[in-house]
Amino acid sequence: MAHDKGLDNVAVHWPRTNQYYDPVAPAEFVDFGAIADRPEIAAPTGALALHIAKTGTVRATAYTELVDLLLGLEGVLYATDAAAEDEDPVIDPDGCAWIAGGLERFVEGHEKYDDLVTFDTVTEVLRTAISAGRLPEQQLRWLDQRLAALRDDAGNAPHWSFARTELAILAGFYRRCADRGFAVFADY
Repeated sequence: MAHDKGLDNVAVHWPRTNQYYDPVAPAEFVDFGAIADRPEIAAPTGALALHIAKTGTVRATAYTELVDLLLGLEGVLYATDAAAEDEDPVIDPDGCAWIAGGLERFVEGHEKYDDLVTFDTVTEVLRTAISAGRLPEQQLRWLDQRLAALRDDAGNAPHWSFARTELAILAGFYRRCADRGFAVFADY
């Protein structure tokens, strides 16, 4: 899925009460700013936490391929399913809980691989999780197809490089939305 502009996921009040969704006040996320002040926090983690604290928004473009792979669907952060049925690209609070849960499980599963999340470590975490589940052979074939589709024409893997803590903050944004009954509007 290619979009000309970047993707922002904006916390909004659910359900909408008028023609437009009302953004959630950044004060609902102010505690994320304290994370950015910790000296041991990686710069990308701090930057994401500070942006969430100031705006109640995630600049989601960088995370779309990874989230789609982890959750097994296309356009998750673009809210494409919601756009088709509701005409609004919105992730409801239950959808936020689902995204948060998938990210939280991944962050937990990645713990033994250090803090740097790459295409190779994502592959290992997913293979481990799938091998322990139902129908592992079928699921591993599906995973191999998804991984192959992410490679470029020369067979090179995407150059993902995230801090595990950055993905924990990302999960925290969606968890906060779910817990407080907020939705997320996909603005692109």
